[in-house]
Amino acid sequence: MGKGFSVAVAGATGAVGQMMIRVLEERNFPVDEIRFLASERSVGKKLRFRGEEIPVQKLDHNSFNGVDIALFSAGGSRSLEFAPSAAKAGATVIDNSSAWRMDPDVPLVVPEVNPHAIKDASKKGIIANPNCSTIQMVVVLKPLYDRAKINRIVVSTYQAVSGTGLKAIRELEEEIILWADRRKSEGDNWSPKA
Repeated sequence: MGKGFSVAVAGATGAVGQMMIRVLEERNFPVDEIRFLASERSVGKKLRFRGEEIPVQKLDHNSFNGVDIALFSAGGSRSLEFAPSAAKAGATVIDNSSAWRMDPDVPLVVPEVNPHAIKDASKKGIIANPNCSTIQMVVVLKPLYDRAKINRIVVSTYQAVSGTGLKAIRELEEEIILWADRRKSEGDNWSPKA
């Protein structure tokens, strides 16, 4: 056995799951074993990690035996259903969905801002992260807060469709094509759903 971790990526075939895999590889994270987990329809699909083709397994309650770290990007309902099983099996769960963000027993962590909060993960074995806009904002605000003690921030954000997943990206692409085609023939009277 090496000095690395056993890592599971729940939602491995989605846009965020694939990015998690890429970052693990790019940063040479110490991985001895990696499991790619997804829904039934993705079982058997092969994903590459460090030059190896690794088959996707079905995400279920028994997927986490022997796993040290479980990265979740499978959506809120899947996180609510399976993250407790992963934690119970001994994995530290890091969840990217909104499912656990407001749970008082789950730390909401941005490593550059509050890494000390990770110690609170011992209650449920789950660590949540804020949404992407919040993460970027607090990383910038932290040094300002440390220096000037900010009391209030008012923010408006615009969220990318990519945060909804690959299906939404494809739908937007199709709508843009339809919009462009119809605009050519119908003028400005047509607008897309999104």
